[in-house]
Amino acid sequence: METKDFYKKTKEFFKKHGKKIAMITIVLCLIAIATPFTCYKIVEWKAKERMFSNPNDIPYNRVGLLLGTNPKVKSGRDNYYFIYRIEAAAELYKAKKISKILVSGDNHIKEYDEPECMKQALMAKGIPEEDIVLDYAGFRTLDSIVRAKEIFGQTKITIISQQFHNERAICIALAHGIDAIGYNAKEIRGSRSHLKTGFLRETLARTKMFLDIYTGKEPKFLGEKIKI
Repeated sequence: METKDFYKKTKEFFKKHGKKIAMITIVLCLIAIATPFTCYKIVEWKAKERMFSNPNDIPYNRVGLLLGTNPKVKSGRDNYYFIYRIEAAAELYKAKKISKILVSGDNHIKEYDEPECMKQALMAKGIPEEDIVLDYAGFRTLDSIVRAKEIFGQTKITIISQQFHNERAICIALAHGIDAIGYNAKEIRGSRSHLKTGFLRETLARTKMFLDIYTGKEPKFLGEKIKI
């Protein structure tokens, strides 16, 4: 008897409020779709005037922040994100648009050392060791940016990565009081499915970026200050 009453009341409730519930559901779905897209476009817009692809056009900053990545992909092949970022950093340095390169990457285990790999690659390009500074706690883009200011004392930097990454990094920097510009490393021309996956991943990353900024997310590690 109780079960029948429950179903009867439920049926009456949805009959009475069904249209309102459907409208609310549709609105919530639209918000869920629109919010990440809006976040993506805001980041793109805020960084637009701070992006450079030609070393002749970019202003001089003493320190270039090179964002880390693995030299190899999961299959064991060369990672062209890594190769192109190294080329971009070397290009800027040789054009005398930066004097020091702060390499920030992940080194959470002994066998995985992004900063050291990037340092060796930079030296192979002719960059003097004394002009390369390593940050071993750049576990995320946010960590790399905030640590550049809080640990390495930089309030004006040139960020070096691919354009999509630079746009997000610049927005994080601006939110933390850092005057940042970006030098775009060469992009990777992937398959159509790869590009779609990358767009989705970056859209979610930008959405999370706004959440991190709003909640005051801090780097995993800070520590003693290091002078560059």
